Amino acid sequence: MIWPAVIIGSIGAYLLKLTGYVIPARVLENPRLRRLTGLLPVALLAALVAVQTFSVGTALQIDARLAGLAAAIVALALRAPFLVVVLVAAATAAILRASGLST
Repeated sequence: MIWPAVIIGSIGAYLLKLTGYVIPARVLENPRLRRLTGLLPVALLAALVAVQTFSVGTALQIDARLAGLAAAIVALALRAPFLVVVLVAAATAAILRASGLST
């Protein structure tokens, strides 16, 4: 039952890769398309952060993760290295959870 899904996924990945060779270069060099492809990863990452911060299953929940995100934003604004940003966010959420202030 899983093999049809694997085969369809493989064909889809191949066709997606093939479109990069088939699309004319003038289309790929369009300034609008270049701007879009530069901003698309940022939008996807922001959506992922929002979903992981505010959701539990299908419900909306505000908890220690929001405080961790806020601490990470402050650390980023202070130009801290990425590892420090991650540690500050994790420590903030852990401290809030350990103190019982948040679930």
